[in-house]
Amino acid sequence: MYLTRLIYVSTITQLCRPESLDEILIASRKHNEEDHITGILSFDEQYFLQCLEGSRSKVNEAYSRIHNDKRHTNVIILDYEEISSRVFGDWSMGYVPKSKLTALLNIQFSGSDSFTPYEMSGASAFQMLLELKKNLPSD
Repeated sequence: MYLTRLIYVSTITQLCRPESLDEILIASRKHNEEDHITGILSFDEQYFLQCLEGSRSKVNEAYSRIHNDKRHTNVIILDYEEISSRVFGDWSMGYVPKSKLTALLNIQFSGSDSFTPYEMSGASAFQMLLELKKNLPSD
């Protein structure tokens, strides 16, 4: 079994209601736990930035579900690679809401203080998610 890391960005649609985030997290954690996928999700009112880690086939299946979810659009892969070990193994899906911390990290890893993940490289997105991980409790 090959371990894989996939990082993608997407734009939230009108179908994504405020309560949708809780629904997404509950469903993601359930599916990810069953499929042994770990990862982290960063989100603001406009965009999702997510990292998934797990077996190649299970990550690909999860990405296919995500890509077909009508609550977001313009789903773009920023990074996809084989890995030797997981970095986000503590979570079936860690969640990072918008905060002052994310504004500081936006400046560090992108060209502005706003969350513009489409303008980030895969490496920058990964480094930003690693920094966010340091400030989250394990689940």
